[in-house]
Amino acid sequence: MGPQRSTSLSKKTGNKLHRQSLYVKQKREREKEKREARFRRKKEEDREPELRSERVARNQPATIDRKRVWDDVDDDGLGASVDMEQLLKKRRLQQEEAEERLAAEADKGDTSEQDNDDEEDSMLGSDDEEDESDEEAAAKARAKQVIRDDSLAPSTTSTNLDLTPESLVAKFPTLFSDDGPAEPQVLITTTLNSTLHDEARLLCTLFPHSTYIPRSAHKYSHKYSVREICKFAGNRGFSSVMILREDQKKPIGLDIIHLPSGPTFHFSITNWVEGKKLPGHGNPTNHYPELLLNNFKTPLGVLTARLFQSLWPKTPELQGRQVVTLHNQRDYIFLRRHRYIFRDKRATEKSVVGADGKELKGVESIRAGLQELGPRATLKLRRIDKGIGRAGSEGDDAVQWEWKAKMEKQRTRFNL
Repeated sequence: MGPQRSTSLSKKTGNKLHRQSLYVKQKREREKEKREARFRRKKEEDREPELRSERVARNQPATIDRKRVWDDVDDDGLGASVDMEQLLKKRRLQQEEAEERLAAEADKGDTSEQDNDDEEDSMLGSDDEEDESDEEAAAKARAKQVIRDDSLAPSTTSTNLDLTPESLVAKFPTLFSDDGPAEPQVLITTTLNSTLHDEARLLCTLFPHSTYIPRSAHKYSHKYSVREICKFAGNRGFSSVMILREDQKKPIGLDIIHLPSGPTFHFSITNWVEGKKLPGHGNPTNHYPELLLNNFKTPLGVLTARLFQSLWPKTPELQGRQVVTLHNQRDYIFLRRHRYIFRDKRATEKSVVGADGKELKGVESIRAGLQELGPRATLKLRRIDKGIGRAGSEGDDAVQWEWKAKMEKQRTRFNL
């Protein structure tokens, strides 16, 4: 018998067919080893479920969102990339610790002065005082636990507008006022001589109680400025003005002005798709939709979420089963509108699970079906003016925030 051929590709062979057969053989061996390891791991995890949870926690994908970094500053300005929930929690803990230190120092001073005077009285009432001190300590421990512990069913993306810092409320009082209309009125218009009439009317179906008024630059027409339009709208009960900007007959920007005196938000628009061009789309109805604001965490994100909240009615009509989603991811805001329906779970589908990966009790046999209604678009915040546009803003703080290219040099830092 001749010498056996090596099955390793480390030794190069001049025969092409032999190289191909060796490669196929090695690939089969690797797949066989992986399959055996997978079945062996499955048996071990069936005996010890903790191994599977450890493996899943260890094998988290290293995405840019998971690598997100925050500014290590105690600042709630628009330029700071801080998590408002963690910042306010840190401030509450620091305030409680300071109060505890002051109370402890006051108690030490009182006890040192009364040691020689009231020894017998203190001995008689020591049990009551110890009970009261124990109750106070337990109450403080419960308060700390409420601050630190997470919810049993936490929502990982929803925006909590109760975390709005006082500095933003003082800077934009009209936007954060609770005296706003329950049913906002929105005036939608375009730039001069625009051709986006269909897109503007489509926005009227997205925002309830909205009106579209086209602008013209005809030689016999009066070319109203943005400030004149806002004054006209404010006198007629409108709460916001939208200006749709175009380039090459496509929407490229959206300016939202909060009346009566600002601020003005400038967004760029990409990936605009009308509802009729979506596969399997539905037709929207006139019901007030539900609003989902996802992943707005920084002070700038909370301010942007508050602006979007002021554009839709506060009381949705649930019988319409329509929902508008504004999902922020890496400073891009994805606008979607769906209709949902609750149906029975099919045999081939999995049950609904919570954030911890476990099945939610009570909805094991229920699933939600979605049908997109459109339109869909991707927004990106470019600038915030203090007043009505850049021309209507004065002072050193006329431009509250502006996007700059250098902000994206660090890929793991986001503004919203």
